[in-house]
Amino acid sequence: MTDSSNSQRNQTMGLDLGWVQQIRVNRNAADRRAASLVNRRGVKKEYQAAWLLKAIECMDLTTLGGDDTPGRVERLCRKALQPLRADLQHALGVQKLTTGAVCVYHEMIAPASRVLAGRLPIAAVSTAFPAGLTSLETKLREIELSVAAGASEIDIVITRQHVLTGNWQVLYDETLAYRQACGNAHVKAILATGDLVTLENVARASWVCMMAGADFIKTSTGKEGVNATLPVALTMTRAIREYFERYGFRVGFKPAGGVSSAKSALQYLTVMAEELGREWLEPQLFRIGASSLLTDIERQLEHYVTGNYSANHRHALP
Repeated sequence: MTDSSNSQRNQTMGLDLGWVQQIRVNRNAADRRAASLVNRRGVKKEYQAAWLLKAIECMDLTTLGGDDTPGRVERLCRKALQPLRADLQHALGVQKLTTGAVCVYHEMIAPASRVLAGRLPIAAVSTAFPAGLTSLETKLREIELSVAAGASEIDIVITRQHVLTGNWQVLYDETLAYRQACGNAHVKAILATGDLVTLENVARASWVCMMAGADFIKTSTGKEGVNATLPVALTMTRAIREYFERYGFRVGFKPAGGVSSAKSALQYLTVMAEELGREWLEPQLFRIGASSLLTDIERQLEHYVTGNYSANHRHALP
């Protein structure tokens, strides 16, 4: 079982407002670096297969639809426990493989728990996901209920207006309250970066959430017009690296929304490896928010094993 509790948690720091306000991001440099990742020659053959298996291990297999049912969530959880077809797993010599976690709405924690029975973490989206526009009291109660129901990770959404108006103290206080409400459950702070306008806002929001004790920072809800992008990932991972250098605590990173192909998953793995290092290439510190991604990874792995691409319908859907 992969359990995020195996890693040392981030600690709450005081808000260093002077540090936050002086942060600058060179947009052109970030775009050039992102373009270099896209255009470079990718890993091939057995190396690509190994990286794709790592992507599965670091996946938050997700269903966040208004039409979710207990049956759909139970199928998702069974898929999380055996994400690859048995014949492919045997051909690749893999003994044990699961995704990193399952991510669902609060109402679907119970059916997820029935299938997973503690074998994988359950992440619940919370705090009025995806917009976050309800009272703080309501959002804190939602967190408490999800933790009590069995969620070991809480994906909270920040209030974007605090970033857009530069109200960093209120954002810090809000995130700190979420951290306290989560107790032993890990906090994954969703920045909704597509709504934040600038990379400087992304970097500053990353720092404020980390100072308030977030265990992960996450790009998106998947519901914004623009979700995970490589320039945003570079900005957030560099904030994580500087935070570690300054305070000594490793914070995780989760790109989510639009990461639907094996190629894009490999790009984010490359960002993690090159910007943060090998220590971050584990589920305790890296997750990919995904629903359709797993099907494409399975197809790529079948091509590696057999030399042929298969149709999507040959791979069980979550």
